[in-house]
Amino acid sequence: MSAPEPTANLLTSRHRRRKDMSMVVTQDIRAKAEVCYGDETCREKIISLLTEKGLPSGLITVLEEIEEYRYIKDTGFVSLKHKSKGKDHKFDKVAVCYDNEVTAYFEPNRIRNLTGVKAKEFLIWITLSEIYVSGDIPAALITFKTPAGFSKSFPLSSFSFKDEEEANEVLEAKIGKLKGVKL
Repeated sequence: MSAPEPTANLLTSRHRRRKDMSMVVTQDIRAKAEVCYGDETCREKIISLLTEKGLPSGLITVLEEIEEYRYIKDTGFVSLKHKSKGKDHKFDKVAVCYDNEVTAYFEPNRIRNLTGVKAKEFLIWITLSEIYVSGDIPAALITFKTPAGFSKSFPLSSFSFKDEEEANEVLEAKIGKLKGVKL
């Protein structure tokens, strides 16, 4: 009989400590976050944040029935939960799929460490990890980047509402769809 390797025990105990630390951090993040519930309130908060950070207002607001919004101002961490899992939306030039939970860190003109969002390219859904805006309006571009480092850019106007009236029309259509009433 041979004795168990000390390295294996050491790795196991380190793994346990690391796992415990991540749980503490998660609880810490939840404690620091500004939390909102309900579609209307959450939608207002995310639109305000997108505008404040210089990102297009239509980028994430296409989600239906947003249940929860968490935001930590110090780090820029955002978490959104909505009822529909695998919600697809077709923008002018790209199809995007949102998981029922989307998380990211928001910075001026940039979303990094993005989870829960995929884009369709040549019939394949590709996970996105970063979105950023570059250039001056009206020629600004929005770029989607994958964890592998591949990226593709589109005109910023493809993801923005042209005016408040269009944003309201989209919102009313979504509400009508939820109630089963055609507008």
